[in-house]
Amino acid sequence: MRVDPSEVEALLPLQPAEFHILIALSAGEAHGYGIITDVEARTSGALRLSPGTLYRTIQRLLEEGLIDERRTPAGASNDPRRRYYGITTLGTAVVHAETRRLTELVRLAKGVLRTSTG
Repeated sequence: MRVDPSEVEALLPLQPAEFHILIALSAGEAHGYGIITDVEARTSGALRLSPGTLYRTIQRLLEEGLIDERRTPAGASNDPRRRYYGITTLGTAVVHAETRRLTELVRLAKGVLRTSTG
């Protein structure tokens, strides 16, 4: 599926919680608690998503089509309350675009900081 670049750009910049949830789901499908623990581990505890923040953000990402709800993976708990989420093609394009945007911001900042301290 081809993603319209203007659709991707319209969704930028991402909020930090959105970015981290999309990064977590880029590694594979996960349920809410799995996302929380992935983000906390990936950021060495610097970012801890509360359940309220997580589920409000998940709802927004679902509405924007960046993630979707998935069937329970084989071998996973069959708890009907547990919902699994996965990143969509659009979500993948958006998280890549946001990564490029942030990389460029860091590059620009490093250039300014190098020249201002010299």
